Amino acid sequence: MNRMARAGFRIALLQLKVGADKAQNIENALAKIRSAVADKGARVVALPECFNSPYGTQHFPAYAEEIPSGETSRSLAAIAKELGIYLIGGTIPEKCRTDSKLYNTCTVWSPEGSLLATYRKIHLFDINIPGGITFRESDVLTGGSTLATVAIDGAKVGLGICYDMRFDELARLYRNQGCDMLIYPGAFNMKTGPLHWELLARGRANDTQSYVATISPARDPSAGYVAWGHSMVVDPWAKVVAEANEEEATVVADVNLQTVDEVRAQIPIFSQRRTDLYATNALEK
Repeated sequence: MNRMARAGFRIALLQLKVGADKAQNIENALAKIRSAVADKGARVVALPECFNSPYGTQHFPAYAEEIPSGETSRSLAAIAKELGIYLIGGTIPEKCRTDSKLYNTCTVWSPEGSLLATYRKIHLFDINIPGGITFRESDVLTGGSTLATVAIDGAKVGLGICYDMRFDELARLYRNQGCDMLIYPGAFNMKTGPLHWELLARGRANDTQSYVATISPARDPSAGYVAWGHSMVVDPWAKVVAEANEEEATVVADVNLQTVDEVRAQIPIFSQRRTDLYATNALEK
């Protein structure tokens, strides 16, 4: 890879308020995207999980759209082209045209407004914590089966969604593919957020010696599912370099790819792995 092309880029994470009005959710996202570029100089903008819909299995069917023909995709394509940015489109409930199944899907748009990648959440959020929270995405959603990476200004970026953060194997596969950064739109709740949100973001950064960005919706105490917030960027040293609180906010950080190279050279765990004893490899399908 050309080291001269590895300077990096500025990323803005948009911790957005999300309500019941889909059109308003989209308009709010577009306004905040424009502000992140005009006021913050962002080259890459990332949206949260389920930014056009309330988060909940009862909402997904009503808010689901086809990709890329749905109104949300069309809006994201247009704003990416208008501003000449890379846009990580958070996630939306996707209705697949071919099988009519529902997925929790992240889209990525180029500065020309083209669809660079789609990633369907692989690990569905099915948990039961007595006295805490019970939630089953699998009641309405189908899990994806394909990893997704995109090239952004000399960097290779791997995509995951929320619960995917808990699976270090997925992050390892992305590192094996040469990723410099992992981006996880997500919506942890008031039980797991305080315990694990930062821990997992820093853990995946430390495991893979990569930048990690996690993008949550803003907290709405009146919602059926209350998000933790605290969108953040973590560097390859596993240091939190930028973080929101629980309110609507824009988090800005400069991703320096030289830092990725330095950490990996100074602590060369990738080349020191005992792959004669263990390995994490993608299975042939």
